Amino acid sequence: MKREENSSVSEFLLRALPIRPEQQGVFFTLFLGVYLTTVLGNLLILLLIRLDPRLHTPMYFFLSHLALTDVSFSSVTIPKMLINMQTQDQSIPYAGCVTQMYFFLFFTGLDDFLLTSMAYDRYVAICHPLHYSTVMGQGLCTLLVTVSWILSCASALCHTLLLTQLSFCADHSIPHFFCDLDALLKLSCSDTSLNELAIFTVGVVVIILPLTCVLTSYGCIGATILKVPSTKGICKALSTCGSHLSVVSLYYGTIIGLYFFPSSNTSRDKSTIASVMYTVVTPLLNPFIYSLRNRDMKGALERLLHRAKVLSQ
Repeated sequence: MKREENSSVSEFLLRALPIRPEQQGVFFTLFLGVYLTTVLGNLLILLLIRLDPRLHTPMYFFLSHLALTDVSFSSVTIPKMLINMQTQDQSIPYAGCVTQMYFFLFFTGLDDFLLTSMAYDRYVAICHPLHYSTVMGQGLCTLLVTVSWILSCASALCHTLLLTQLSFCADHSIPHFFCDLDALLKLSCSDTSLNELAIFTVGVVVIILPLTCVLTSYGCIGATILKVPSTKGICKALSTCGSHLSVVSLYYGTIIGLYFFPSSNTSRDKSTIASVMYTVVTPLLNPFIYSLRNRDMKGALERLLHRAKVLSQ
């Protein structure tokens, strides 16, 4: 009977962008520019890593997968948001909403696991430099990425299958600009205790454990750096993980602020702004963080531009 009720749901309404009609054009241009910059910036990272042999290292192997994930992550929510803004149509089909939620959860989990793999890479590089090439071999790097994809797929699939078993009430308005799992559960008329249990259990695996591993890795890195006698050695050690630490702080900072410390007094507009920071701004800033704070990436970009200039002459 639940399945019959569920199949009657044809669409949801995304109602979380408090934009006045006269401001639609401005915000459409803004978000379109952000999306194109995110895609082009991360694709540039992929291109540089692919073309420059000096970047064929474990750290940049993980970074290439992170860049691909950020492009995909942005493409899950922003294009639909732009279409809704342009057409003034806030509806999204039931199948489209479930699909969007699946890929959103999938790429969120993949981001978590890739950042954890990168933290482990920096831990080995700084705390055990003599064993780095032995430990971080191609086999281990491939295994870490493969496990990241499998775990992310499994966690997203778990939530999606459980959601499809629910029936929904007459109100199909989602107070968000994308199909968020928590918002969908609040619209359900069914018992969501199993879904909430899955959120807690899978959340521990996808968010808490990776964050614990990242903090442990940087705790060990910090202890190792403090043992370095020279200031030059400390600066060199920090330069190898500064970019990653910036991305980790930005990524987990927004997640913790949005999901772990929600305020009942927080308005819907503030919640929307926090969600935009997490889903739109974070993938946008990653290319700038890695290009501006990383000498290897800047060097690869300069060599690529020089090569292009020579070929054009």
